[in-house]
Amino acid sequence: MIRQDSLGDVPLFHEDETAFREKKSNIKHPLACFFHLFFRTSAVLIYLFCEFLSRSFIANMVTIILLLSCDFWTVKNVTGRLLVGLRWWNQVDEDGRSQWMFESRSETSKKVVSNSDSRIFWFGLIVCPVFWGFFVFSSLVSFNIKWRL
Repeated sequence: MIRQDSLGDVPLFHEDETAFREKKSNIKHPLACFFHLFFRTSAVLIYLFCEFLSRSFIANMVTIILLLSCDFWTVKNVTGRLLVGLRWWNQVDEDGRSQWMFESRSETSKKVVSNSDSRIFWFGLIVCPVFWGFFVFSSLVSFNIKWRL
């Protein structure tokens, strides 16, 4: 039995905590979570260690851009839909005007999304741009001209 109080679901002292652990959501889409973080972190790691991997600036930049392009496609088409229920696309009217359409899961279907998947999605979506912002700032301060262009 789990008691409801102001702190949320709290197991009673005499109860086993397995009931409380079962209530926590597990990762429902581990492969999608892996690729959501893989493309982002590998682009950051290649940027950090590019001097050790290749002396060619062009090869390093092309690799980083390809990884970030794969990340964009994965977030837009796969992980956004599976992990948090987001969907967006471009629709052209009969007049030729372009309109962006955005959808998210309704409140009744939010139970399909697990909290772990949602946290992983938003964590990856927020933390990696913070790293890139730090890299831009450090590149400007160090006057590393080839990375500023």
